[in-house]
Amino acid sequence: MQIYNEKVPYPNPLMPIRIFKHRRYREWYVDWHYHKETEILVILEGMLDVYIEDEFHPLKAGDVLLIGSSQLHRDRSHAGVRLKYMVFQADLGQYFEPSTMPYLKRLLGMNVPLSRLNYIFRENNDARARVIRCVEDIYAEARSREEGAELAVSIRIREIMLTLLRSDTRQVLPRQEPHEISRLKPALDYMEKNLTGKIQVEEASRIVNMSYYHFVKSFKKAVGMSFVDYLNFQKIKLAERLLLTRDVSIARVGEEIGMPNMAHFYKVFRKFNHCSPKEYREKMREWGR
Repeated sequence: MQIYNEKVPYPNPLMPIRIFKHRRYREWYVDWHYHKETEILVILEGMLDVYIEDEFHPLKAGDVLLIGSSQLHRDRSHAGVRLKYMVFQADLGQYFEPSTMPYLKRLLGMNVPLSRLNYIFRENNDARARVIRCVEDIYAEARSREEGAELAVSIRIREIMLTLLRSDTRQVLPRQEPHEISRLKPALDYMEKNLTGKIQVEEASRIVNMSYYHFVKSFKKAVGMSFVDYLNFQKIKLAERLLLTRDVSIARVGEEIGMPNMAHFYKVFRKFNHCSPKEYREKMREWGR
């Protein structure tokens, strides 16, 4: 069985998404593949068979299908049936901020594959229609270069995520216990206030009166990523803002986010953006011209 890791290109570097319409006029098989982006398919005309790991989804016009981040999937179109569908792929992790981090592990499928939520579209016509409308709006905004398109896309993506959360009547996605994140809030506040300096896990655990090992375990359970990964995520988000708003050197940006070691800064930055800080800045400036 051939499996490949699809690298999804982003036409607009300011939006970590790809959206397009596709047509097929004959029987066609797409091999097993996966990508870090969450994917939504909207069938506009015809039929498409989609396999997601151990699931089988026969789709027809008007159907919507959700494929989670890194979920293995393939599809088959039918001979003699004209197929038209829309593909929306997005790195949802880029659309989370501190206030929404408690939902990250649920909406990135860290505990339960997101494809398990497809029952929503079969049982809830309003939710299906809402997601289709959001995808259509994202398609229109992504193709336009109107001012504020990035904001409009961000709003629609968050609306999709909210729809999934509130329509999950079977509670497929395990709910977050409020006390899990509230107990960690002093540590999150400490991190935010000292983001540009050196932050110690030991200090964060002391602030919330937990042992080091209990804190590390509790943090990952509540937030959905390790303390170090979350810290790096927030530092790189700050670096992105500095690269776009300040006329300073890359080295200076690294210093200001508390990563003076350039090799380390470049490695962590590339992990989240798949490019160097210099390439990121150049791409953004080129797009803004």
